[in-house]
Amino acid sequence: PILFTFRTSKEGGEKAIETPVYVELNQKISATGYVDLVDMEAFTGDDVVKTIIDAAHKAGVKVIASNHDFFKTPSENEILSILKQMEEAGADIAKIAVMPESTEDVLTLLSATCKAKKELTCPVITMSMAGTGLISRLSGEVFGSCLTFGTAGNISAPGQIDALKLRSVLHILHENS
Repeated sequence: PILFTFRTSKEGGEKAIETPVYVELNQKISATGYVDLVDMEAFTGDDVVKTIIDAAHKAGVKVIASNHDFFKTPSENEILSILKQMEEAGADIAKIAVMPESTEDVLTLLSATCKAKKELTCPVITMSMAGTGLISRLSGEVFGSCLTFGTAGNISAPGQIDALKLRSVLHILHENS
């Protein structure tokens, strides 16, 4: 599947973009027939979110609603609330990436992931960033995260691992589950 993402600078990307242009970009890419999913930043405003989701769904494209916190890990209840808001907005997949300040923060994310898998009807993608959070990228599936990200070159978020190394780890986990 082809996933289209334009990550804005406010969510860790390299470029700023005006909201109307962001909406138009996501609408137009959805209508091309070249992508299967779009990753949309969930907190760009309710009207923006609805417009992008409606256009994507009209074109038969699935939507990942995402949120990135590069400063902290919210509480377990806050993480669950964010993921639920994404589902209620119409996202097909809810995604959150957070920055741990401790190993306990990683446990908070993984616990929220377990609960989200039970409480939400849409799949979730969760990850804790940086070296401390790497384990969540490697074993998130065990806790209920439906997808992880590796890199084929430059990293786009702290803690990403080379895709070939990631494949090896996932192979080991899948062999033994």
